[in-house]
This record gives sequence, C-alpha cells and structure tokens, in this order.
Amino acid sequence: MQAMLSAARRVVYLHGFASSARSTKADFFAERLLARGVAFQSPDFNEPDFAMLTMTRMLERLAREIKASGERPVTLMGSSLGGTLAILAAARMARLVDRVVLMAPAVMFAKPGHHLLPPERIAIWRHQGSMPFFHHAYNEERSLSYGFYEDTLQYDAFNAVFHQPTLVFQGLRDTAVNHRTVEQFARDHLGVTLSLLDDDHQLIASLPRMWDDIEAFIGLVP
Repeated sequence: MQAMLSAARRVVYLHGFASSARSTKADFFAERLLARGVAFQSPDFNEPDFAMLTMTRMLERLAREIKASGERPVTLMGSSLGGTLAILAAARMARLVDRVVLMAPAVMFAKPGHHLLPPERIAIWRHQGSMPFFHHAYNEERSLSYGFYEDTLQYDAFNAVFHQPTLVFQGLRDTAVNHRTVEQFARDHLGVTLSLLDDDHQLIASLPRMWDDIEAFIGLVP
C-alpha cells in the first residue's frame, strides 16, 4: 500500500498536551519539510483558551485543517496527545489522510491505569472544577477545566480502526508513555511500523534518526 502512494505534499503536525505549535520537534520538521517543498502546518490547539480545551475541540480544529486541502490527502504527524489526535482523525477521515507518523503516542490517554493524574488527583480536579498544569508553551502553570478529562473518556485511540501506513517512534526511557503499550498497539494494527529508541518522551536526541526514516516514509527519498 505504501509503495503506491505519491510523495507527501502537505504535513500537519499535532503538538502534545500543554505543549506548543512551535516546539523543538515542530520547528525541526518544519525546517526540513519546507526545504523539500512540502507544505507544513502546525495548528495551536491551545487557542482560543487552554482553560476550556477538550479533545472534541482539538478534533474539530484538526478536521478544518485537513479539509482545507480539498481532496488532496495530508500526512499527519503527531506527538504524544497529538498522536492520539492523529489516530482518531485517520480513523474518521480515511479518504483525506494518506499516512501517519506517531511520536510517543498517548494511545491509552485517560484510560484505566493510564490517567493524566493519579485517581486521588482526578477526584480533586472533579471537585474543584479545574486544575493547574505546567504549560511548556507559556513556561508557567495554566488552569484546565475538568471538562477536558470528562471529554477524553469518550475516545479510544488504542482500539481505533484505521488503515493508513503508519510509522511510530517510541522511547524506551519514556516515563509518560509505556513503550510496552505502544508495542501492543503496533502489533494490533496492520501497516504499523514501530521503531524503539534509546530515548525519553521528548525524543529530542533521536530527531536526526527519525528524520531519516520519515524522509523515506513520506516519499522524499528516491
């Protein structure tokens, strides 16, 4: 299936939770893709207000980005929670997504045993209605509504059905996403190629290695 695809012409990068559309990874890939003539977008899911962020809102924003290309399929590249979004969008918009690249994807986000916070903190979050989280884009704590957590419970990226060729990078020293969970996800989905790396959740040290694989995966290498 992958061999039949033409080279990617547009990549949409999806940043992680409490991260930035101008993160180190986003800027790294933007520079290289634009230099190869590939259109690159990185929507800021923190807008218009991080406090009222939900997965549903992010998916709706992503759907608008994808549809902006008309009938031309896009390649999705997602980091952490952005990987969750990429999986869900690939399942929902199969005709408009041709490939998927996942980096430390949070495939079990908000599922039992994989919560954003320990159960006791979730209870406090529910009682208070909001909870502060350190936000890397703003370099400070920002409040987030409990509605974010409630909304995520309706989505299941781990069991989503999608068929696009998918390249996954996962750090063996990742303390946020368990590499064994990602390994199981890869085994359960056809067309998924998993690369396990000696790296942490950010995967910054592995960027050059990942680019070599991505460049070939999206058809930029003859």
